[in-house]
Amino acid sequence: MLLIIFQTFGEANTGELSSTLAFLTAMITPALFISASGTLVLSTSTRLGRVIDRARELEGRLNDLISSKDKSEIPLYTKRVEVVFELLDKVTSRTRMLQRALLVFYSSLAMFVLTSLSIGVVGLLNQYTWLPIPIGLVGIGFVFYGSIVMMREALLATATTNAEMDITWQIATEIAPADIVEKYSYNELGKHRVRAKLSKPFDPNKESPKSDH
Repeated sequence: MLLIIFQTFGEANTGELSSTLAFLTAMITPALFISASGTLVLSTSTRLGRVIDRARELEGRLNDLISSKDKSEIPLYTKRVEVVFELLDKVTSRTRMLQRALLVFYSSLAMFVLTSLSIGVVGLLNQYTWLPIPIGLVGIGFVFYGSIVMMREALLATATTNAEMDITWQIATEIAPADIVEKYSYNELGKHRVRAKLSKPFDPNKESPKSDH
């Protein structure tokens, strides 16, 4: 009889331990999403700081161009001012996108922490067992939306870089010696600098030297 009682008590403790471990495992499961959201927050914050520094740099360049006394000595002055102003517009848009994405990633982080907390509360109350599911889905939705915003920001960053490289190439072709510029051609379609191989024109009157046998 005592053996049966101890065996029953041991099975009950094992069941409670398994149930506790199951709830702890379920609470730890959102940790992967929490880690991913934290990484996105960190990278977005770093990117936002760099874009803000870039905006301040462009503002300084624009002020220097506008406040310059002899504007006629600056090659492509009007084009430079126009491009810097355009870059400022793009950088400002990038800053707003990054701020929006950062807020969304922070919201997803809060949702995943709330998911983990709700799993523990549901395990204690043994009610509303469906509650962690919609909370986790909201967090995943925030991550998805933030990723879309970051994709748009990356496309805008590419456009900004291309615009700056275009004006840099135009300035280089304006101030560089003509014999150096002639060695290069510019592909307007692909927006790439392509080095042209110089070849001497063929002279039909000039025969190739023949080797003596």
